[in-house]
Amino acid sequence: MSIIKQMDEILANKIAAGEVVERCASVVKELVENAIDAKATEITVEVLEAGTKEIKVTDNGIGMDREDAVNCFNRHATSKLIDEEDLYHINTLGFRGEALASIASVSKVELKTSQGEVGTIVKIEGGKVIDVINGDARRGTIITVKDLFYNTPARLKYMKSMYTELSSITEYLDKIALSYPNIRISLYNEGNNIIKTDGSGDLLKTIKEIYGVEVAKKMIPIKGENSDYEIEGYISMPEIHRSNRNNMTLFVNGRVIRNSYINTVINDSYSNYKPDTRFPITVINIKCDPSLIDVNIHPTKMDVKFSKMEALEELVSSVIVEAIKHKTLIPEREVVKVKQQPIYTSLYVNKVQESLDLERESIVSEDVSDYIVNDDLVVEKEDIKPIEDHVDEEKIPELYPVGLVWGTFIICQNEKGMYLIDEHAAKERVNYEIFKEKMNNPDHKQNALIIPITIEYTASEFMIIKNHFDVLKNIGYEIDEFGVNSIIIKATPAWLKGDDEVIVRSIIDILIDEGDHFDMAKFMEHACATAACKASIKANTNITIEEMENLINDLRKCKNPFHCPHGRPTIICYTKEDLERQFKRSGF
Repeated sequence: MSIIKQMDEILANKIAAGEVVERCASVVKELVENAIDAKATEITVEVLEAGTKEIKVTDNGIGMDREDAVNCFNRHATSKLIDEEDLYHINTLGFRGEALASIASVSKVELKTSQGEVGTIVKIEGGKVIDVINGDARRGTIITVKDLFYNTPARLKYMKSMYTELSSITEYLDKIALSYPNIRISLYNEGNNIIKTDGSGDLLKTIKEIYGVEVAKKMIPIKGENSDYEIEGYISMPEIHRSNRNNMTLFVNGRVIRNSYINTVINDSYSNYKPDTRFPITVINIKCDPSLIDVNIHPTKMDVKFSKMEALEELVSSVIVEAIKHKTLIPEREVVKVKQQPIYTSLYVNKVQESLDLERESIVSEDVSDYIVNDDLVVEKEDIKPIEDHVDEEKIPELYPVGLVWGTFIICQNEKGMYLIDEHAAKERVNYEIFKEKMNNPDHKQNALIIPITIEYTASEFMIIKNHFDVLKNIGYEIDEFGVNSIIIKATPAWLKGDDEVIVRSIIDILIDEGDHFDMAKFMEHACATAACKASIKANTNITIEEMENLINDLRKCKNPFHCPHGRPTIICYTKEDLERQFKRSGF
């Protein structure tokens, strides 16, 4: 007797829902993308209890007739893909025909749609059509999803907290709003407005609506192309960064995607401009022929494979590096003007909240406040303007040191204002650029050690070091084996100043960490940064005015005088006007 049988359609849809509908945000994603494909210019998402109770998406798109309104819930039913050839030229966000069938199989759905004439209302529960009746003639579609996972209790049990679910929905809609600044997008939870963009088509304005004025004012426009790809968008100044990659937003032909390789390239392009553990805010759209990408990797369609990946990585890196290096990157301490003004009691700051009550609060990142809220005080901000390209012949102006605070911060002045320089970070930058030049162009001059340095390692570590003796010798070290799993250093590079043993141990540690994934360029970068740090003035070290002047002059000659090689700022400016306002010597 045969034991293989055809699956029931509803059972198959429930299984497919396990991949397509992971959480409330998955439902929002699929419905919003359908609205965009339907040429909507206004999309409103309303949720109750963070979507666990109800999700309602309203659009003003082209709508559907009665037949399509019923058929759209059939599995693999789609208007966006006709034959196999279309699979290699996908220009829509949806195409698999799985989303609506999967959503309907694990929830209660009501669809209201019209093309401007007699509308259609379709009601479905657990994948079964309950009713199909005539509706009003409002052009567009309203789809309501209630009681998600009501018939799959195991999935419902493992839903995240309502805060987490709402946060995921918000994060996705933020990204889709950035991808389509020409579409007016709104999000409401329990009737409280969380997201509202105006659909003007101005990407910088959309960035302001999502991240706030201060971030938008620090965004740099980028644009570049090669024979296969074109990229454009905005990247943040290095001083604006976050603790995770969530704000590195990528699109391909308007589609929100995840790609760890491109994110790594973007982050590496900020090398030496910010801390390694922090990540920039980026909004980058990649345009290319659809035949160069494969979006059919996963039902969510967020994982994308690229042809000619190396060409794309090179383009992204070169455009970002070129954009950053021409900016004056001295952070200024700003004094903000506040005025009495009532604010909406559910002000949502940075899209983070403690509870679904959406009570007024201020959630401020450690980098920069999008808003500053204090009871009934709200910050008055200027209109944003994109940062203009300019190249300063002299990146740091002439500065005159007047003293030292805590043996760490040099106080300087000029006609523009007061400057604080971190002596360790500044010396680190100076050393780094010297060391990098020497490492890339070694002269092989050495200082022989009176007492050689011997270091013992584990067998695995020793094998890695031995395999890269040539790298250390090229830098300028005289190195050899010395017994079992040990090395001996008899001479060090003449240009390398500092504690010889501390520096060589640090450089070898980097070599070991690289292991099987050794990359010469990355190793040289890390080795230079580490050596520069170890050879620099330590904090709480008093230096003379003459030594301060020499350090400032050396810093002014650097290619990037604004950050130490680990990304910390070397210099901060307090403008004269800001200080006068602080002391109420001018209008406040």
